[in-house]
Amino acid sequence: MSDVKTAAEETPPEGQIDTDYNIGQDNIEGKLGPIGFDIHNPVFAVSALTVIAFVAYTLLMPDQANSVFSLLFSEVTQGFDWFFIGAADIFVILCLVVVVSPYGKVRLGGRDATPDFSYLSWFSMLFAAGMGIGLMFYGVSEPLSHFSSSLGGTAVGADGIRTDWAPLGAAATQEEAIRLGMAASIFHWALHPWAIYAIVALSLALFSYNKGLPLTIRSAFYPIFGERVWGWPGHIIDILAVFATLFGLATSLGLGAVQANSGFNKLFGMPIDTTWQVILIVGITSIALFSVVRGLEAGVKLLSEINMGIAFLLFLFVLVAGPTLLLVTDVFDFLGAYLQYLPALSSPVGRDDVNFMQGWTSFYWAWWISWSPFVGMFIARVSRGRTVREFIISVLLIPSLVCVLWMSIFGGSAISQVVRDGYTAVQEADLPVQLFTMLDALPLASITSFIGIVLVIVFFVTSSDSGSLVIDTIAAGGKVDAPMPQRVFWCVFEGLVAIVLLLSAGGLKSLQSMVISTGLPFTIVLLVMCVAIWRGLASEPR
Repeated sequence: MSDVKTAAEETPPEGQIDTDYNIGQDNIEGKLGPIGFDIHNPVFAVSALTVIAFVAYTLLMPDQANSVFSLLFSEVTQGFDWFFIGAADIFVILCLVVVVSPYGKVRLGGRDATPDFSYLSWFSMLFAAGMGIGLMFYGVSEPLSHFSSSLGGTAVGADGIRTDWAPLGAAATQEEAIRLGMAASIFHWALHPWAIYAIVALSLALFSYNKGLPLTIRSAFYPIFGERVWGWPGHIIDILAVFATLFGLATSLGLGAVQANSGFNKLFGMPIDTTWQVILIVGITSIALFSVVRGLEAGVKLLSEINMGIAFLLFLFVLVAGPTLLLVTDVFDFLGAYLQYLPALSSPVGRDDVNFMQGWTSFYWAWWISWSPFVGMFIARVSRGRTVREFIISVLLIPSLVCVLWMSIFGGSAISQVVRDGYTAVQEADLPVQLFTMLDALPLASITSFIGIVLVIVFFVTSSDSGSLVIDTIAAGGKVDAPMPQRVFWCVFEGLVAIVLLLSAGGLKSLQSMVISTGLPFTIVLLVMCVAIWRGLASEPR
């Protein structure tokens, strides 16, 4: 039996692709002293050397690097905002079409496959890998930002282009500003980003578990390229996936370090500066390394379940300690507002809210797309045995509802404090500390703020851990059991890239610029992947 068939972990199901390619056939195996390696040639070499060169360039010429990063950010967000928004719409539509189509009956892994994880473990890992740090960072600050800009109305510069940051046409009343601000926030965290993840995860699971191909990004393109996918077309796809994942993770790690630093400053007086943020990244990356060594079951799975439990307790606390009845009522109102404004917010053309489109939506979609190889492959690894319909509903709709609840309770509490209680401190606080400022107005603020810091750190760890696992799988040609030192190498490099970009002249702006830049070419990869998914599902026995 070939290595490809072995990777399926059971008798290959009907519909398997007939290929002579064996997992690892292009790999280079050996040892450097006591350290073993099993790396794909040339994906590992090109990816690793390019990242090393990038780190060296940013450290040696920080001002020039910052200028390049700023130019990339403005050019991509301004020139390709319609492309990011239109592509994300396609991903949502395809997911919904597949759910209601006969293809929904296809089981990932074949007709007799059974799930590897319980629903609780599965959902915990989906959510922890997908959005943990982001929701902690933006759960309070984004609704407040959109509410304020919507209430502030529109402003037009001398060139006729709007200079305000309000979504759509802003709002005429305070109540409308609250609904529009919450709708815009939910828009960035619900259907569209999870559809991006679902597309990548479904393609990987389908072509690995059902078609018998390696668990790597290039496998999804077999219907397009055929056997050429094992050559340079596939090499380029996998290298792009490594870059997108690495910089997407680095951005999230940078955001997490800034927020953790702000939280420790509020609780213990830790100075807010890059030195402490670097120390935090080093410390948390070290914890991630420990989790990496423990493996998927004992590491990521356990941490994800613990973190989801803590997050749920914090969620319940904010709900109960705040204006409970109002918050529960607002959840339904904000969900209705999201559905009401969804067509306008997701329109890629005919918009004049340029700052919101480019500075918020384009950045977010590029960020989610850069995370999609990592989250998609991780979801694929833990989703064997689910039907396609069950998979999409669980990956698209359920996490979207969780995001609606989180944004509504945390963002709604902050807005309520400003509007109804006159507590303006939360609105005036710096973005990384707004979560902790919101908690200050509730009982047990020191305890809940400390819990918030713990959540940020553990989400940081699970993202770094599972991201290292995924990058290593891609760079090892689809092998899921490559030597441990390789995963350690990528885990260390994620932290290093985050540190280098954080220390560069642009700081967080540099992180965001690299996300945008790597997200653009990978958007094209995802669009082609949509065609491959449809062809792959069409050839499956049902």
